[in-house]
Formats: sequence, structure tokens, C-alpha cells
Amino acid sequence: MNHDSTAVHTATEPHSQHNESHNSQASEGFTFKSLFDEELGDHSGFHIFSIHIADLPYILYDAETGLKIYPNQASLFSEGIYDLHHGHALKKDGSHPTLDASPTNFVAFQWITLIVVLGLFIVGNRRYKNGNIGPKGIQNALEMLTMMVRDTVVRPNIPNERLVKAFLPYFLTIFFFIYAMNLVGLLPGAHTATSAIGTTAALAITAFVVINLLIPIKAMGTVEAFKSFAHHLLGGAPWWLAPIMVPIEIIGLFTKPFALSIRLFANMTSGHIVLLTLMGLIFFFHSFVVAPISVLFAIFIYSLELLVTFLQAYIFTMLTAVFTGLVLGDHVQEDGHH
Repeated sequence: MNHDSTAVHTATEPHSQHNESHNSQASEGFTFKSLFDEELGDHSGFHIFSIHIADLPYILYDAETGLKIYPNQASLFSEGIYDLHHGHALKKDGSHPTLDASPTNFVAFQWITLIVVLGLFIVGNRRYKNGNIGPKGIQNALEMLTMMVRDTVVRPNIPNERLVKAFLPYFLTIFFFIYAMNLVGLLPGAHTATSAIGTTAALAITAFVVINLLIPIKAMGTVEAFKSFAHHLLGGAPWWLAPIMVPIEIIGLFTKPFALSIRLFANMTSGHIVLLTLMGLIFFFHSFVVAPISVLFAIFIYSLELLVTFLQAYIFTMLTAVFTGLVLGDHVQEDGHH
């Protein structure tokens, strides 16, 4: 009987620790750190505002226990292999699993964004199946943005219509995906996936692969693309400057995706920090006197954020196209020959 009660206590201990931690934070009163952690931090479950809506599955792999998939926290605790520490799964001995592929709150909002974008394009595409009917409503908006990306971003930087047609879907994907994630993050209670460095880093890595591998190989072929890359490492300098130029060019190769990632992450995070700070001043001073000023400034910043959501998606897509054009250089001509 004592053994059973001990097992129950062990299984429920993470829950009690979480509740005690939450209660202690509430008793300490408002702090900006707790506000930022709740609203900007990532969570192991699906959250609206700081309210836990649903558990997300835990996907864990360890060399000793193998692959484990738990649909919720209760199933994770019941097996007794893992505990939760600050939302992260740890083994009973305190060590981390070999791989933790569990989706988080930011990933959930990426899925929501993906569904929204696909739904809009499916609805917008239906009208074109009815013949030569002019677009209107959502179709008109999607067509306008599509033509904008094609005519102001891709074509001016990639002077080859064959490559434009081949890779326009990629540039449209990153533009609409980033724009939609930014907009979803402005909805009350939602979380902005682009304010997570993991999200922006993944977008930058895909851009790195497309810029330096896929498009050059498609444009010039594997051998010519490799020759172009080797020539690019010298930066047009004589071969005897290779010990100086090659390291500089290699560093520059990786600073471009790094800049893409940090720029998007920093701009989206900073805007939300300003908004939360303005609203948090009301609770910090425990006075409604500052409420009108905070709310008015917050509305102004929120309006700017609506503009920033578009600008950051546009700038990320534009810089990706610019970096692609720099890699291609003069090797790809307008007529498609090289």
C-alpha cells in the first residue's frame, strides 16, 4: 500500500510542482519577466494568451529507451521514464533524451498559419476554374501580392525567365508564410512564430540552400555551378590572395542567412516587447491613471506592427532574391544561356 502511494506521489509530483510554481508567481505580483515569459516564450502545449488549451504530443528518442510518442502529459508521466522540467522532458536521472522532436506552441501556430494560407489559395483558385472571370475580393488581393512579388522582387534580381518561373513558387511561399505568421501573431491571444529564433533560422537555412545550391545548379548545371562557386570564393582577386579572400568569402557566405534570421527575429520580437511593456505599465504602477496613455500608445504601436508584418515578409523575400542574383552574377543571361 505504501508502495502504491509512493508511485502516485512520484507521478503527480511534476503537476504539483507546476501548480506551486504558478501560485508562487501569482503571489509575487506582476513582473515584466513573467509577462514576457508567458506571452513571448515557447510552451510545451497549445496556449491562447497564457491559458493552456490542449496538450501537444511528446516525441522523444533516446538510445536506451528508443522512440517514445506520448499524446499528452498524463501518458508521459504514467510510463515513468520522463519528467517535465520547465516544459522540457527529462529522464528520471535528470539527463536529456538524445532527440526531442516534440511540437511546441510556436509549431502549433505555424500549422495554423499553413492551414490558413492553403485555405486562402484554394478558395482564391476556385474562381479561375470558372473561365475568364476577373478576380475580386480575396482573389484580387492574392493576385496583387503575387504579381508584386514576381515583378518587384524576383524578376529584377533574377534576369532569366526560366528561373523566375521555376522558383517563383518558393519566393511566394516564404513571402506569404512569413506574412501570415506575422499577422496571426497580432491576433489577441495568439503567439508569433517568427519571434522564435528556431523558426527564422529554419527559414534562413532553406534560403541558404536555395541561394547557393538549387538555383545555381538549375541555372548552370552542377559542374559550372561548382566552378562559379570556386571563382566566387576569390572575390575576383588574384589567386595569390586566396589565403585572405577565401576565409572572408566563406564568412560572408554564412553571414547572409544569419542576417536574414536575426533581422526577422529581432524586428518581430521587439515590436511585441514594446506592446507588452506599454500594457504592463498599467499593472506595474497598480493605477488606471496611466491606462489611457498606455492604451493610446499601444494602439499606435499596434498600427505600426501591421505595417511591419508586411515589411518584414517583403524584406526577407527581397534579400533572398538579391543574394540569389549576386550568386548568379553574369553567368545567367536574359535569354537563358550561360
